[in-house]
Amino acid sequence: MIGDLDRACRRVLLANWRQRSTVPAARLYPHQWSWDSAFIAVGLRHLSPVRAQRELESLFGAQWDDGRVPHIVFDVHVAADAYFPGPSFWRSAAVPGAPGVPTSGIVQPPAHALAAWLTYRADPAAARARGFLDRIYPRLVAWHDYLTTRRDLTGSGLMSIVHPWESGMDNSPAWDEPLARVTPVPTTEFTRRDLAHGTSAERPTDADYGRYVRLARDYRDAGYADARRADGFAVEDPLCNALLVTGEHALASIAAELGRDPRPHLAAADRLTDALVATLYDPAAGIFFPRDALTGSLVRSWSVGGLLPLAVPGLPVAAELVKTALSDRFRLREACPVPSYDLTAADHDAARYWRGPGWVNTSWLLWYGLGLHGETSLADDLRHRLLERVRTAGFREYLDPLTGAGHGTDDFSWTAALTLDLIRSA
Repeated sequence: MIGDLDRACRRVLLANWRQRSTVPAARLYPHQWSWDSAFIAVGLRHLSPVRAQRELESLFGAQWDDGRVPHIVFDVHVAADAYFPGPSFWRSAAVPGAPGVPTSGIVQPPAHALAAWLTYRADPAAARARGFLDRIYPRLVAWHDYLTTRRDLTGSGLMSIVHPWESGMDNSPAWDEPLARVTPVPTTEFTRRDLAHGTSAERPTDADYGRYVRLARDYRDAGYADARRADGFAVEDPLCNALLVTGEHALASIAAELGRDPRPHLAAADRLTDALVATLYDPAAGIFFPRDALTGSLVRSWSVGGLLPLAVPGLPVAAELVKTALSDRFRLREACPVPSYDLTAADHDAARYWRGPGWVNTSWLLWYGLGLHGETSLADDLRHRLLERVRTAGFREYLDPLTGAGHGTDDFSWTAALTLDLIRSA
């Protein structure tokens, strides 16, 4: 049974490979996405370590001169109108310092350093022969430098996201409050492509999509300059900052492997961890909340992102996060994948994009964090239940956390890749 699932994972990853990178899903997402490629590389390392290295090299080949890694790298061989917003919307070619290939101008969570380190460890000899770490390390450093300087919009030491799409958890209720001040673009001014591949009940509303387009357009028209705008969106997100910390630990390991000094990365990880806990953790709630960078207020929305700092080595409040994950809000021992949003909330929606369904990537991060903090029994239980869910539902984009019903697109690459990693992590 596990052998059949392993082979099925491989089939999806092979079908979605496009010479230099992997598309998240052939129909709905026909280009390369940033944090998708990080998770895909984690699974690809079991299929082909060299392909996993190329996945990351392809993405970082489209890095901007300021260090940002765009959330989409567009395939010029795909029809220009296959995805919205496409290259003609983002207009990266007109921006000084953008790469020669068309990209978006926003970013996604920085899962890449961890992925690069895990990829290297899968076959160190092959990576050394190709000079993988030598090439990727300075690009990862530039990426983290961009996030910790240009994106520290409040002076707290934490990075901010300037668009919900940058969170990776695009449609989370955590963004409702800061999004409320954004005036939507009328639906007559854009054409959604996502609804051609999924029902409206599973996707963001037109009003929210109009807000997303407004924010992206305003950011583009400002030359992708990073600043707080009174009518805009800027949030310090627990998940993004946790991955930044985890990435600094990975960079320390990479630096040591290259014979460089790991201490600056470890010091950065300590500073970020202190800022993360001091700024975004609520001891009474036992969870991390996002902070609105414009108002300075915590957004008290119980999202799975608030649990995912568990992936940070040495996190001082790890035990409290585990208790919250076991509570009725997330039901870690029963729900699978881990719900993206509070099961007890009146607006929980088990089928709508990031407003309740579970995703394999966030569950993988929680599994990784449980193991990191010695919760091996919970980690093993989650791993077994995730494998059973995928075996039953297939490689769906997201699933009902209680029934296991599949939603979104199918043959989703990171579902296959991380399932393959879970299989091989026994």
